[in-house]
Amino acid sequence: MLNKVPEVTLIFWIIKIMSTTVGETGADYLAVHVGLGTGLTGAIMAMLLGGALLLQLRAQAYVPWIYWLTVVLVSVVGTQITDALTDGLNVSLYVSTTVFAVALAAIFATWYAAERTLSIHTIVTSRREVFYWTAILFTFALGTAAGDLATEALQLGFQLGVLVFGGLIALVTLAYYRGANPILTFWIAYVLTRPLGASLGDFLSQAQQYGGLGLGTIMTSAVFLVVIVALVAMVSVTAVQRRNASVGDEA
Repeated sequence: MLNKVPEVTLIFWIIKIMSTTVGETGADYLAVHVGLGTGLTGAIMAMLLGGALLLQLRAQAYVPWIYWLTVVLVSVVGTQITDALTDGLNVSLYVSTTVFAVALAAIFATWYAAERTLSIHTIVTSRREVFYWTAILFTFALGTAAGDLATEALQLGFQLGVLVFGGLIALVTLAYYRGANPILTFWIAYVLTRPLGASLGDFLSQAQQYGGLGLGTIMTSAVFLVVIVALVAMVSVTAVQRRNASVGDEA
């Protein structure tokens, strides 16, 4: 089986941040505006995620549209998990952030003990892929809880949240280029993109009296989905061209 994770490029991070924004605004739209509620929205999205994961696990190589569809659905489900704890069970954001951080650390420890690596460049077995997607789900849940903790409980607000989390990602990027461990910096940045995307989504979609631009969840989700689809299509075409070129060189 070939590596099932895309190359980490600028386009990768753009799609990742946009998928987290869609996860935030999409979950809010379905749960609040459509009126499905957190429980029903979570159940529907979990079923869709199960189908996408099945497609992803059955594939023998990286397929862009399957991979990114799975990421978007994981984003929605991760958001719903945190919202269910916070809004449905009244669990403190301090508690949920701590619990998700500990759970993610346990997943990484188990993954490393079993595989001796946490590198995304070696997702070449089914077991590693299961570890990978489990970690991804908890990064979204942790990112959602941490983002809500910062913007709501600590009252940073959406605009300042975008600046704070964007600045933290910039520091992690600088550390990477200064020689910091690439696996560690990747996973830290991956967690931080979730609250960045959520803060960005809230800033764009929420009404102006709440500190947003008032674009609404429908408009914000639609625009970001169109951009995601366009970027994934571009990545897919590039991947096909590379495979064709590789076959031509072998011939």
